[in-house]
Amino acid sequence: MSRMSRRNAVLAFLLCAAAVSGCGGGETSDPGDNDARTGSARTSITVTSTAFADGGSIPVRFTCDGDETSPPLAWTGGGAAKPAAWALVVDDPDASGDTFVHWVVLDIPPATRSVAEGAVPAGATQVTNSAGSASYAGPCPPSGTHHYRFTVYALPAPTGLTDGAGLDEALAKVRSSADDQGTLVGLYSRGS
Repeated sequence: MSRMSRRNAVLAFLLCAAAVSGCGGGETSDPGDNDARTGSARTSITVTSTAFADGGSIPVRFTCDGDETSPPLAWTGGGAAKPAAWALVVDDPDASGDTFVHWVVLDIPPATRSVAEGAVPAGATQVTNSAGSASYAGPCPPSGTHHYRFTVYALPAPTGLTDGAGLDEALAKVRSSADDQGTLVGLYSRGS
């Protein structure tokens, strides 16, 4: 192969490689576009649990294989402005079909910075989850390991929704108004 042919072959290879690496490099959808997360909210809230670490396994007692009680949660941060209310959304983005929402608690009083195990903060509202009940539905993947997001949102005003309100309406209100958010992720596995 002549020197000129080799140079042209290398140039053609580099151009093809650049074209291939550019495929799919355009805009990607935000993972929150189809779930409870907001794209505009800052992420300066830190959510923790005494039951499991971020990225750790959720103990069985908080799942459908145990007592199905909600885990204890606490949060710090929330930006410079004091929120008028908090919202808590627990969801499973690994569910087949669409994100499965396990629990939504709205209008948590602004002075509240934690949720006790198996409790709902006084004055807060639970809306209907993906299972059709206004309560906590513990992790229950059909098989494999799923990621469960416990996301706390800072709201500039209470949503005003009542117990049992619809899930879509609740998530839309959270999405459109949250100023800040933070997420704790727990894992749970079932089956093979």
